[in-house]
Amino acid sequence: MSIELSHRERVKLALEHRETDRVPIAMVCSGINPPAYIDLTEYLQKNRRITVEQYLHPIIDIQQVAAKYVGPTLSPNKDIWGVVRRSVSYGAGCYEEIESYPLADVESIDDLRGYNWPKTDWFDYSNIARDIKVANSDQEYCLMIPSGNIFENAWYMSGLENMFTNMLLNPDLAEHIMTKITDFFIDHTRKMLEAADGMVDLVFTADDIGGQQGLMLSLEMWEQQIKPHHVRLNKLIHEFGVKVIYHSDGAVMQAVPGLIDMGIDILQALQFDAKGMDPVTLKTNYGDKLCFEGGVSIQSTLPFGSVSDVEEEVRERIRVLGKDGGYILGPSHAIQAGTPPENIVAMFDTALEYR
Repeated sequence: MSIELSHRERVKLALEHRETDRVPIAMVCSGINPPAYIDLTEYLQKNRRITVEQYLHPIIDIQQVAAKYVGPTLSPNKDIWGVVRRSVSYGAGCYEEIESYPLADVESIDDLRGYNWPKTDWFDYSNIARDIKVANSDQEYCLMIPSGNIFENAWYMSGLENMFTNMLLNPDLAEHIMTKITDFFIDHTRKMLEAADGMVDLVFTADDIGGQQGLMLSLEMWEQQIKPHHVRLNKLIHEFGVKVIYHSDGAVMQAVPGLIDMGIDILQALQFDAKGMDPVTLKTNYGDKLCFEGGVSIQSTLPFGSVSDVEEEVRERIRVLGKDGGYILGPSHAIQAGTPPENIVAMFDTALEYR
């Protein structure tokens, strides 16, 4: 295909398993951590006389829009769920780690009476149309809105150990918390999609259910207690003719059939450094039912490989996952401090050039 497509056309064709002018490129649930961003800024200025924004903006095919928070004033580091975080240094930068779990001491549904759950009237949805216009000012992008990480928000509020304990010993409480979270995300997502008026193509959902060696919980527990909430949310999303892009890190191969049944369209992250995660198996077994985004290793190849290692991994990802369409290339998560800038550039340049 020699005609250059718009960003939106390129992603749309890929998700329909059709030919595109090049592989779509995105930074879904990703980004470049500040120390690596500084290094990349210096590299691009020295070698190409451009900024990071000038380099990335023309090649990234997916942009995000969202409703604007206008609700009650939140205390520092507190989110809409009542979770409080603090900055924890890793030397070159810092991560925001949970300091206070608002539901840590909750033992029954009665203890939740009067809890100030998030409300959709805390958000201004009218800005979405304006943001879409700005995003598409030069050409149409594939636009995405953020939505539900249901299990994650539940354990952010309760604490991970408490959440698993409740799922085993107090399942009604765990179910109640996840239902309240899902109800909010359904209403919130509906209002965002209504405001987008057909101009949004993807809804980002997430729940990390995999660790480095396998699932964080039994497949049966996931099927019974977490999956049904995503089924409800995904049903709403599909009613608008929009696709679900779902993020989970880790070794999730065992859950892929259930994720497809749950209603996801695109599996995102693709942490192939995790046990049992194999791109050939994913594409061979599920490529007719599922699309993929991510997959370039931020654990090994990008931070520790050579430029040629990065180039070969990118080509291999496109050859395997992009066969007959169905693939959007990107890093498997946030690009970490210490990642050589020439490797970051090699990832994007190779994706742009490969046919």
